[in-house]
Amino acid sequence: MCGLVGGIAQRDVVPIMMEGLSRLEYRGYDSAGIAVLDQAEKMQRIRSVGKVAMLQEMVDSGNVSGNLGIAHTRWATHGMPAERNAHPHMSGEQVAIVHNGIIENYALLRKELEGQGYRFTSETDTEVIAHLLGSILKDEQNLLKAVQKSITRLVGAYGLAVVSTDDTNKMVVARAGSPLVIGIGVGEHFIASDVFALLPVTQRFVFLEEGDVAEITRESVRIFDNEGNPVERPERTSELSASTAEKGPYRHYMLKEIFEQPSVIAETLEGRIHKGRLLEDSFGHEAKALLDKTKSVHIIACGTSYHAGMVARYWLEEAGVPCSVEVASEFRYRKVVVPDDTLFLTISQSGETADSLAALRGSREMGYIGSLTVCNVPESSLVRESNAALMTRAGPEIGVASTKAFTTQLVALRLLTLALARRFGMPPEQEEVYVNELHALPRQVEVVLELSDAIKEMANAFSEKNHALFLGRGTFYPIAMEGALKLKEISYIHAEAYPAGELKHGPLALVDAEMPVVCALPNDPLLEKVISNLQEVRARGGELFLFSDHDVQIDLDRFQNLTLADIYPSTAPIVYSVPLQLLSYHVAVLKGTDVDQPRNLAKSVTVE
Repeated sequence: MCGLVGGIAQRDVVPIMMEGLSRLEYRGYDSAGIAVLDQAEKMQRIRSVGKVAMLQEMVDSGNVSGNLGIAHTRWATHGMPAERNAHPHMSGEQVAIVHNGIIENYALLRKELEGQGYRFTSETDTEVIAHLLGSILKDEQNLLKAVQKSITRLVGAYGLAVVSTDDTNKMVVARAGSPLVIGIGVGEHFIASDVFALLPVTQRFVFLEEGDVAEITRESVRIFDNEGNPVERPERTSELSASTAEKGPYRHYMLKEIFEQPSVIAETLEGRIHKGRLLEDSFGHEAKALLDKTKSVHIIACGTSYHAGMVARYWLEEAGVPCSVEVASEFRYRKVVVPDDTLFLTISQSGETADSLAALRGSREMGYIGSLTVCNVPESSLVRESNAALMTRAGPEIGVASTKAFTTQLVALRLLTLALARRFGMPPEQEEVYVNELHALPRQVEVVLELSDAIKEMANAFSEKNHALFLGRGTFYPIAMEGALKLKEISYIHAEAYPAGELKHGPLALVDAEMPVVCALPNDPLLEKVISNLQEVRARGGELFLFSDHDVQIDLDRFQNLTLADIYPSTAPIVYSVPLQLLSYHVAVLKGTDVDQPRNLAKSVTVE
């Protein structure tokens, strides 16, 4: 969601922080700001509504510079998008803070602080933290201890960075529920909510754990756990480079990431299949031990990852493995009955999704045999806090609308299905068939990508539409859901997905000549039933947009069909998701929307 960055160095940190904010734009935001201690040890603060580029113009015209500072991109929660609500927030001229998360008891704290004479200039929960720190610093002259005292009063989630004019040689940061990473340098250190923000200056990182507080100077980093005890957190070297988050020759990050799918799928499979066999040891010892005990699976996820989990349920149950799938935010607030020997499986691109993390933490007391996560970010909280992790290896995904993260999640879940299917009696010859089909998957996706221009032509029919309907059956129902989500996310066309067999139970009332209907139409045992459903659409004047792996022989007018190459049934849901991604992309470009940063959305939802 929001992004934060900061630095303390012997050089001007403003250009580094502004570059960091630009790299965090993909997370979604509506305002931005920066606070710097200048050479006279006075706090300079600049905030603006809109893009980082607008803030950059103000920074340039104001000649802002300094060796210690913090910066932020805000996604509005408490308070509308406005300069007064943008971060950093200050208490007088003494303390400046940036904050990711939500403080649930802010109203009570605000009333208390107003009683002490503090004047609030924003509607945010964050300004409460600033004034709380200001009040504590009247008696406690040590910034680290003041932050430690302050967070004991906070109920909610926070990733927090603080600087003060009273101590110009340090920054203090804290995390609970929102990610924070420290970038390690020589005579300088940096902080951010995401490693991508700091890749131009370092590849050495320390990831704070839940409840940690850190005091950061130019020469040192001291970390304390939630009980105030000094602790060591391991330093990790990122394998990412600054260039991996660049668009290259592509117009948008989303298009780049769509076209990266053959290579990242191959990377996800690398070392995990060989000569018709699944190399299960590549999952790691912890995962293998968990799978040996697994008799059923409970999948928890949000958004696109939830759709991946729905596909996996079909696969797992076909292999004889009982499976349920649930949205993380719903799972958290109901009484859960856990069957014996059930594996708790989370799916997340970022590994920082607040509801999924809370669900994982709550699951530890519910009787699951353990937790496994399918995730794209090795250093993320979900990976660190799960018993085992199956990495998707998609690389950085900058576009808010997930593409390559989704297909690599499906690949990882397909591998996991094969591992469990072995334990449920799948014969070796069947495993060989499935593994060879996975091996062919990158090339099949490459062939689909060659249809991009044809899909662009198809997209013209959507440019003036306000609604769309996506249909599918079996594993293609969640693929239809994902296609509808992509279209609504980036083109702002209202789109819904239904199992094709549900048409006559309500959605058919919406179908007319202005309602495009999109359907993945594989040549599978449900083909004739789906065609019957499509006949009902055409009888009501709806125009059909079909994607199939065969020449569709149906007596219909007003339909468009794009024929894909021969596709293997076991991996067909992965392949069919790609043309739906391209369709959404081309429609959004025609409509002139912000493809990579659609309105009101954030890449990683790190608050409830």
